[in-house]
Amino acid sequence: MELKNKSARFFVPDGKELEIALNRTTHLAVAAHQDDIEIMAIEGILECYLQSDRWFSGVVMTNGAGSPRSGIYKDYTDDDMREIRADEQVKAAILGNYSFQFLLDYSSSEIKNRSENNSVEDLKSIFNSSKADIIYTHNLADKHPTHIAVALKTIDALRALPEAFHPDRLYGCEVWRDLGWMLDEDKIIFDCSQKENLQAALLGVFDSQISGGKRYDLATMGRRRANATYYASHDVDISTGMAFGMDLTPLIKDPTLDIFEYIKTYIDRFSNDVKDIISRMD
Repeated sequence: MELKNKSARFFVPDGKELEIALNRTTHLAVAAHQDDIEIMAIEGILECYLQSDRWFSGVVMTNGAGSPRSGIYKDYTDDDMREIRADEQVKAAILGNYSFQFLLDYSSSEIKNRSENNSVEDLKSIFNSSKADIIYTHNLADKHPTHIAVALKTIDALRALPEAFHPDRLYGCEVWRDLGWMLDEDKIIFDCSQKENLQAALLGVFDSQISGGKRYDLATMGRRRANATYYASHDVDISTGMAFGMDLTPLIKDPTLDIFEYIKTYIDRFSNDVKDIISRMD
């Protein structure tokens, strides 16, 4: 596979040929940073873990060089962090039994440049070769600009491919802004009740972030438990962990849809629901 970014790399945990790893992939996550996959696409990881007919794979778009750091990492250079974070992502791929892991190694500024097209071409090559049934990326209401940029480039890449290479589903997932605000009927529900030990271990691999000052491990597991409890106000809990997703599939099925107007429909339904409840109290 010829990728535009010559510093990009890939890893296949079980040592198979890349072509095999691509062909067997059924669930694929496209994320901005190292550890985003394990936060947002846990449903796919759990669904495929140690299954012979389902395989999860990951793509990380940026190099992670500009991440905040403290503690033992406070004197690390950007190049040091780039290597540390790549190593951590490879460890997660091994632990989660991924089919493959791509590290595309672009800078955040490159990804946030809407006219930059090399990363889109790289994604097209990966999508074209893997033909995953389900693709996870960031949701379009996330508050991290690089996350939004990755979601947009994912949509651009899929729109540029023939329909035969589209996934059955494209989901936008939670990282820097959760989706608890969406109406329940609009949410995609991912049950995260199983293998809490594996979930915690996957998050714990990213020591440069956790020891560096951000307890993503505790926050993510706490969010999943909170989602499960607060999902329904008048029913008992139906799971011990939930993550929420936004269905982005219509944006690739109909490339004429305006991306902002699409996300605005979810926001408008939320706004109308709040207004309706208040009105009924009068």
